[in-house]
Amino acid sequence: MTTNHVKRAFKYRFHPTHAQAAELSRTFGCVRKVYNLALAARTEAWARQERVNYNQTSGMLTAWKKTGELAYLNDVSSVPLQQTLRHLQAAFTNFFARRVKYPRFKSRKKSRKSAEYTSSAFRFRDGKLTLAKMTEPLAVVWSRPLPEGMAPSTVTVSQDAAARWFVSLLCEDPSVQPLPATGQAVGVDVGLDHLLTLSTGEKIANPRHERRDRTRLAKAQRNLARKARGDGANRRKARLKVAKIHARIADRRRDTLHKLTTRLVRENQTIVIEDLTVRNMVKNRTLARAISDAAWAQFRGLLEYKAAWYGREVIAVDRFFPSSKLCSHCGILQEKLPLSVRTWTCDCATTHDRDVNAAKNLLAAGLAVSACGAGVRPQRRTPGGQSATKHEPSQREP
Repeated sequence: MTTNHVKRAFKYRFHPTHAQAAELSRTFGCVRKVYNLALAARTEAWARQERVNYNQTSGMLTAWKKTGELAYLNDVSSVPLQQTLRHLQAAFTNFFARRVKYPRFKSRKKSRKSAEYTSSAFRFRDGKLTLAKMTEPLAVVWSRPLPEGMAPSTVTVSQDAAARWFVSLLCEDPSVQPLPATGQAVGVDVGLDHLLTLSTGEKIANPRHERRDRTRLAKAQRNLARKARGDGANRRKARLKVAKIHARIADRRRDTLHKLTTRLVRENQTIVIEDLTVRNMVKNRTLARAISDAAWAQFRGLLEYKAAWYGREVIAVDRFFPSSKLCSHCGILQEKLPLSVRTWTCDCATTHDRDVNAAKNLLAAGLAVSACGAGVRPQRRTPGGQSATKHEPSQREP
C-alpha cells in the first residue's frame, strides 16, 4: 500500500432548523434544475454531432443565472451547482467508456436529494460545521469522531425518502493501514437458507430483514394505495411511513453486512467468492424478493473495498464453475444436482453438505488461480469447466 492515506467518507445524521431545511431544499431543487438543463443542452448538442464539456456547461450556468426565469439560481451557493456539472461530466466520461448507460434526467420525486460542498463553501471549526448561506452550524449527531487532525475536503448533504437528513464528510483516514499478514484463506458460498457458508463448515444464518417487517410494510403500502394520487398531505404521510419501514430494513441489512465483511477481512488473508450476476438472478419472480433481501451484490462491494484498504485479497471464481456438483474430495463431477438436494453422496462414498462442498471447491479454485496468476477477465470456457477471476486491490470510498 502506498503512503497516501485512504480517503474515507464519515456519514452522520443532523437535525436542521426550519431555515436550514428550507435553504437546503432550495439548494436541492437548484442542483436538480441545473443538472437537467445541462443534460438537455448536451443531449441536443449530441444530436447535432457536437461535443459539450464541463467548461462550456459552466459558461451556460453563468448565462442562466442572468435570465429572469432562472434568476433564483443566485439565491443558493454556487458551489453545489458547479459540483453537479462535474458529476454530469463524470457520468458522460463513464458513458463514453461504456461503463454505464446514458445519463438520465433527475426526477423531483424519485431522484436522490443531495448537494456537494467543497472547502470554499463550508467552515469546519471546533467540531462545528457551517455551510455557505447559513449563519448557524448544523446540529450534527457526532456518532463517531473524525480522524484526529484531519479536516474534510468535501461535504455532501442529503435527505433520504424517510425525511432523514445526513451529512457526509470526506477526509483522509491515516488509521486505515494494511493488517498483519495471515496465512488464513476461506471460501464463501452465498445462499438463501444461510446467508453465508464458509469452507470451514461454518454457516451464517440469513436474518431475512425484509421478511421480519413484511407485515408492517404490506399494511403501510395498502394504506398508501388507498390515498388519492397527488401531493395531498395524507398521501405524503402514508408515503413517509412506507419509506421509514424501508429505511429500517436497509439500515439493519447494511449493519449486518458491515459486521460480516469486517470479520472476514480481519481473519483471512485470501477470501474466495463466486462471481454471481445478481442483476440477472433477480429476474426470477419466485426468488427475486429473497435474493434482493440477501443483498449479495452489496456484500461483495463491501468486502472488496475493505480488502483493498487492509491489504487482503478477494478472488471471484467464474460463475460457470460447477462448485456445487464437484466432489471436493475426489473431484468427480455429478451430471445433475437439483437445488432441492441439500446433501448428496459421491461415488467415492463421501457425503457432502451442498453449500459446504461448494465453499470448499471455491476455495480450491481460487487458490489455484492465485498461485498461477489468472487474468482479470472471466474465462467462460476452459478444460474441466474451471475458471476464476482475480481481483487486484483498488482504493475506493465507502
